[in-house]
Amino acid sequence: MAFTVDPSKFRFPAAFAAGVRGKRVLISGAGKDGSMGQGFALAAGLNGAACVGVHFHSSYNDGLDLVDYLRSQGIEAFPVQADVTNMGDLWATRTYIMEKMGGAPNLVICNSGLTEKGYSFGRALREVEGESRAMRRARVRQAFISNLIESRDVLDTKIDGFLAMTHLWSGEAVYANEPLQIVYISSRQSIDPGVSVPGYAIANWAVLQLPKVLEVNLGKLSNLVTAFSVMYPFVRTGMTGEYAENPKVFGRWQPRMLETHEAAHSFLQVLARPAEELRNGMFEVMVDPAASGAEGEVTVTWKEVKFDVQETPAPWSAASPLHFKA
Repeated sequence: MAFTVDPSKFRFPAAFAAGVRGKRVLISGAGKDGSMGQGFALAAGLNGAACVGVHFHSSYNDGLDLVDYLRSQGIEAFPVQADVTNMGDLWATRTYIMEKMGGAPNLVICNSGLTEKGYSFGRALREVEGESRAMRRARVRQAFISNLIESRDVLDTKIDGFLAMTHLWSGEAVYANEPLQIVYISSRQSIDPGVSVPGYAIANWAVLQLPKVLEVNLGKLSNLVTAFSVMYPFVRTGMTGEYAENPKVFGRWQPRMLETHEAAHSFLQVLARPAEELRNGMFEVMVDPAASGAEGEVTVTWKEVKFDVQETPAPWSAASPLHFKA
């Protein structure tokens, strides 16, 4: 059975359930065992959601086991298999999801994402002693192509997938005249990039813009749809587990990686806030050593991030403006 987490760790005090209680919740990228998406699905289902849609693409073994577990707990849950970067595939899930939920979702958690194995972005490959010039040219070309394919997959999943999910379900909310809340799961690397993962950093930065872009496009109808993003530091998952004991990777941000139940607990804390308070917000998870000093004990808090965009005249342009006649 591809279900190894301890579900009891995803049951939280009642005060944390306000954001999911009674809601129809759809979570993209929720299938893989030990993932953040799985944690969000467990947190929603075990803390009062009316229905939970568990989306996955290729992780069907894990995803179906998660659905079975949720159902065993008396929770209305169902699987959704789709490639979020394939618009036809995603559109084909629309009617099925609405039939299973008895309506459109009123909480959509956009969590799908890939990471990169990593490569030296913008740097030449190291020379290999004794390698011919022809061999080096071939090796450099192949590395260039392979690296950018890796980044493209990351960008497509995060940007195309989140954009499509937003377009689809906000449209249904407006049509049905029912409120919807959308949450975009991002990373602290979006505002504090690490080395070797350019596609990941860029993709996670891009989704921070979606709440405002959506509001501008909805205009007066934006009262129906609220959206915000959350930026996590390192969480121990299948994508990051190999670095969990390597503080050189995560140490600049936190004393240890968060576990998925801790990430889900903190997520429900912010989700329990009033929707208008969260509208268009960018919220960052901070992980610090606990005051007790006990090994492995941490304190988790939230920061709200605001971009300070400044526009100032370029002196060289102001001194020599261009003039055009009609």
